[in-house]
Amino acid sequence: MQYDFKKYHYRSINATDDAERAAINQELKDLYTSLPDDEKEDFNRQLQTFLAQEMGRLKSNYESVKGNLGDN
Repeated sequence: MQYDFKKYHYRSINATDDAERAAINQELKDLYTSLPDDEKEDFNRQLQTFLAQEMGRLKSNYESVKGNLGDN
């Protein structure tokens, strides 16, 4: 099964407050809890991959902006 972590991520980014963000996080936790044990490993692997890609993207964006600010 393929999990759409991007959907949760964008919803969390656009949450209006901490309560909404917490509710979105709880949805993700509930999804994990509902999975059979043999699917939890795949869920975790996909989540780690998504997080690593997002961190890499953010780092790249930060370095790009930082580099452009230094040129001014």
